[in-house]
Amino acid sequence: MKILVVEDDRTLGQFVQRGLEEQRINVDLVADGPQGLERASHGEYDVIVLDLRLPGLSGVEVLRTLRDRGIGTPVLVLTAQDAVDSKVQAFRTGADDYVTKPFSFEELLARVEALGRRPREIVSPTFEISDLTLDSGSREVRRAGKVIELTPKEYAVLEYLTRNAGRVLSRTLITEYAWGYNFDPGTNVVDVVINRLRKKIARQGSDRLIHTVRGVGYVMRA
Repeated sequence: MKILVVEDDRTLGQFVQRGLEEQRINVDLVADGPQGLERASHGEYDVIVLDLRLPGLSGVEVLRTLRDRGIGTPVLVLTAQDAVDSKVQAFRTGADDYVTKPFSFEELLARVEALGRRPREIVSPTFEISDLTLDSGSREVRRAGKVIELTPKEYAVLEYLTRNAGRVLSRTLITEYAWGYNFDPGTNVVDVVINRLRKKIARQGSDRLIHTVRGVGYVMRA
């Protein structure tokens, strides 16, 4: 098994690395978000152990970007943040397990081994709704074969809606996914981006794909 540990606390990171290596597990250790994202994006690891408070790029941003790219490597979040909302955000972003500090190394090892035994999920990077296709690997969006140019936030919102096609997503969920948990929930930025998306993906004679569920949020369906 090959593990990536992303932890900015040098002492703790080396402790985890040494403990795993004693179990004959190959371990790479990096200390910030950008390095963690770069290493994890190659898809060569069986499990990623990820801190949430990282310099350069937060653990949540690393995790969200990996899932946006279609990388399904199991991620165990290892953090001092034990609040329920932190756990909920991590799981909704794509975490597979969550361990809070301080922790028992024996428990951490058992959880890492359990994740490493999971069969790899084969995830298609392409989503299709009617004549719209979204390639989460290349981040390319097309409608009826025509490429649609989107800003990073427009893409994030469309990808979230498309990945969850048929499910009504509240403005709060969309805000958390595309802008982060601490973004002001009172802003109308979601509605603004949705309106721009509708204009960009609109095509005469085709179905309207993004629907408003009044008082709740938005849903993607043909």
